[in-house]
Amino acid sequence: MNADHSFPDSSIVDPKAGHSEPILDKSLNQRNRVQKHPFDPAIQQGVIKTDATTVKKQFPVTGMSCASCSVSVESILNAMPGIVQATVNFASSSVQVEYLPTVTQPKDLKLAVQSIGYDLLIGESESAKESFENLRREKLIELRKRSIWAIALSIPQVILGMFFMNLPYVNFILWGLATPVVLWLGRQFFVNAWKQARRRSANMDSLVSLSTGIAYLFSAFNTLDPAFWEKRGLAAHVYFEAASVVIAFILLGKLLEERAKANSSSAIKKLVGLQPKAVTVIQEGGHTLEIPTAEVKSGDLLLVKPGEKIPVDGTIRKGQSYVDESMISGEPVAVLKSKGDRVIAGTINQKGSFQFVAEKVGSDTLLAHIIQVVEQAQGSKAPVQKRVDQIAGIFVPIVMGIAGLSFAIWLVFGGTNGITQGLLALVTVLVIACPCALGLATPTAIMVGIGKGAESGILIKDAQSLELAHKINAVVLDKTGTLTEGSPTLTDFIWIVEPTPELKNIFYSLEQSSEHPLAGAVAAYLRPGAHLIPFTEMTIASGKGVQASFSGLTYFAGNKRLLSEENIGIPKETLRQAESWSQEAKTAIYFASNAQVLAIIAIADRVKSSSAEAIRTLDEMNISVYMLTGDSPQTAAAVACEVGIREYRAGVTGDDKAAFVQQLQKQGKTVAMVGDGINDSQALAQADVSIAMGKGTDIAIEVASITLMSADLSRIPEAIRLSRRTVATIRQNLFWAFFYNLVGIPIAAGLLYPINGFLLNPMIAGASMALSSVSVVSNSLRLKWARL
Repeated sequence: MNADHSFPDSSIVDPKAGHSEPILDKSLNQRNRVQKHPFDPAIQQGVIKTDATTVKKQFPVTGMSCASCSVSVESILNAMPGIVQATVNFASSSVQVEYLPTVTQPKDLKLAVQSIGYDLLIGESESAKESFENLRREKLIELRKRSIWAIALSIPQVILGMFFMNLPYVNFILWGLATPVVLWLGRQFFVNAWKQARRRSANMDSLVSLSTGIAYLFSAFNTLDPAFWEKRGLAAHVYFEAASVVIAFILLGKLLEERAKANSSSAIKKLVGLQPKAVTVIQEGGHTLEIPTAEVKSGDLLLVKPGEKIPVDGTIRKGQSYVDESMISGEPVAVLKSKGDRVIAGTINQKGSFQFVAEKVGSDTLLAHIIQVVEQAQGSKAPVQKRVDQIAGIFVPIVMGIAGLSFAIWLVFGGTNGITQGLLALVTVLVIACPCALGLATPTAIMVGIGKGAESGILIKDAQSLELAHKINAVVLDKTGTLTEGSPTLTDFIWIVEPTPELKNIFYSLEQSSEHPLAGAVAAYLRPGAHLIPFTEMTIASGKGVQASFSGLTYFAGNKRLLSEENIGIPKETLRQAESWSQEAKTAIYFASNAQVLAIIAIADRVKSSSAEAIRTLDEMNISVYMLTGDSPQTAAAVACEVGIREYRAGVTGDDKAAFVQQLQKQGKTVAMVGDGINDSQALAQADVSIAMGKGTDIAIEVASITLMSADLSRIPEAIRLSRRTVATIRQNLFWAFFYNLVGIPIAAGLLYPINGFLLNPMIAGASMALSSVSVVSNSLRLKWARL
């Protein structure tokens, strides 16, 4: 293996040629929840200053019945001043809004949504969230009652219509049974349709109310005045049972759909359920008191007993136990926790008990951050959904036009039965059309996919990242903390000159000031007896090391590249020693002044047990794997050989990594950058998909689009497989939703009648429409049981 020719020379691309600042800005601004946007229309019109802070929040929406509704809510919100972006998720009945608080407020959004017949729940307290869940439960209970009654009243109508139409007053009996179904149990369709009609729009409720209303009124007229048609030589048919059965099927379909949608968001419910309701606080004097978790404050001393869930984030002060962190990290093996170790809210204590000090409480805990990220991700919109929304926005008016055209054609060319057949065609077309299937196809798959990832320790920031990850064909890996354990230890220390306390203090102070994990190992070794030096000037060179001035001299701690750039000569014997260490996969760190090398240290960072298997899996998935490291070529070659990476580069800086990612993108590759979320921020921001090795840290959640909550590298191919399966599910859903409507609507209009005399019954159309939405959601739910 040769690090210098494994792939194109990065010197072709200048990493500082106008790229560093935008990359850095993207990683620090675009990924934050509170951002600055100079491109809002209100800003461009001079309403407010350009340096305005925006807020991103998610609110539940009530009253939506189909994809057309979500398009209406989204349109009205995006048209408001001060709104940067509003995204409605029909599957989760929520809207994610980014707005300028200096221009608009949640109460203004609520009024706007109410003006078009829906409502926005803007309360952010726990009680407000519980109210929304109660509302959803009540809706399910109400739907179940209506469905049962509608089915119970429709069954005798079907029996009468099929076998007993010659009974006296049968039409009046049918009318009596159909009236409560249409006008009471199905009243929501008519009420919502009227609200839409008042603002000159239409949705699925418009289709249902028109179809069943026309059938009901036509049948009522024929029941009261059958002679009107008999004088013209026509039979006075009634379709009470059709109107009733259609409503019964649609109510049943809505019930099944709501249940399925609730299951698609089960990941959030599981995460919320991880935090216990109460906690034991140790007061002064050693007395214990049980209080609600919401009342815990930072600094409180808490007691966790065997089998209890840990309520907040903190550090153990006394005792030890094994803690199951699988619900956060996805790792099945419990972790031993003792004094000084960090514990995370939502994890489960096993047999021992311990006391710990609360540090992060409420919305600041890692669990709260994860819940917030998953909620926002499930509420976000995949790129493909935007195109589907455009279709859904015009779907209902087009269906109404087709229904009217079908009636007109039957009226003209249908002969003596033209009116009856035309009316049936009109009703059937309106009933069979299903914008819901289109609206649910993408968001349900996204919700289940992101929830599945969260349960497996793969935290996905948004739908776009989940959708894009299936295209990944190149993975760029950082070495330290990604392929290796990230817990380096000092193995060898050689002083080139006679060490003095001052030199030790200078070396300690240099390494203590660096954020690199390798520097931490050196600082830990030197810390006993050392103290910090007040440097007059200090510079951190990314990927190379650190330098500082003291007493008229400049001191350096870093790799060979740093010393070469400063023209500091390295003795041949020292170079041979460094090369010998490199063959053993150890990293050499030099300590020097601007005159000479003072010391050389060897650091060993063990390769993770999962790295080689993960690389092999990525190779099998036809994904190119690259390793970038600031280490020497020898150390890089040793690590690459151990894990099976064929292409790598050594001695690179953060700028070089970002430039290399850009090179791969110019070659047409979709690149995933995997790093620790801090040192690799430029490369992470440049990549198409950024993946951070989280190790349970909330800082990584902020930086990358995908965070692996554990240190296990096998989560990378799992995340890519999850994306592939989610995208495949979306495509299946969209295919069947479009296929169903493209085939079902023409058949309902009577397209097959001239060929084989077939006409679709409105009752069958109603069942098909209900089944289409349920099948789309059910197909998405299969992701929950998929093996990654």
